[in-house]
Parts: sequence; C-alpha cells; structure tokens
Amino acid sequence: QVQLVESGGGLVQAGGSLRLSCAASGLIFSFANMAWYRQAPGKQRELVAASTNAGTTNYADSVKERFTISRDNAKNTVYLQMNSLKPEDTAVYYCHAYQLLGGRDYWGKGTLVTVSS
Repeated sequence: QVQLVESGGGLVQAGGSLRLSCAASGLIFSFANMAWYRQAPGKQRELVAASTNAGTTNYADSVKERFTISRDNAKNTVYLQMNSLKPEDTAVYYCHAYQLLGGRDYWGKGTLVTVSS
C-alpha cells in the first residue's frame, strides 16, 4: 500500500521560508517521478514543482527562483524548500508520485501553508 505523508506546513510571514517534506512508503521511490501541487481556496490544483526519477526538475513560473524541489532516494523523501514566500503562495500543498513501473499515480493528503502579509 502506497502512502505519501506530507509535513512542514504552517503559518509564516511574507518573506519567510518553509521546507515541506513528503515521506513515501510502499513505492519504488527510485522509479517514481515526484511532484508538489497546490490548491488555493476557490482555485484549481496546480503543479508547483516536479522531479523526475533521474533528478530533472521543472517549476511553475510563479515559483521559479524561490522554490527548490529535491529528493533523497535513500530516505524515500522529496522536499520543497520555499523561500521569499508571498501571501499568494497560501494553499494546501500536495505531494504526488507517479510510479514508472506500472504507471500509477498517488496523492498525499496535503499540508496547509499560510503566508500572512
């Protein structure tokens, strides 16, 4: 059974930083593409950052130069370092995994990030 458990969300002032973590279990992590999505109130879920199993990354334009996705295959964990946070970054952040072997995808339950102005 695959589980993705996010942590690290919270309340931070604008300009501050947070690091989100997503611990994966039941997954062949080294053969999984990992990503962070977010969903703000009243808005659709959007891709924030992604990392292929080979480590290639891509980012939404709105977070480039501020957010960094990284992964530790030994710990089955993906991270999202968020710097220079803005109120518009307020959202529930979800971890997503796409298992390359089998072609299935999985979601975590999300962690709330609130950025105050």
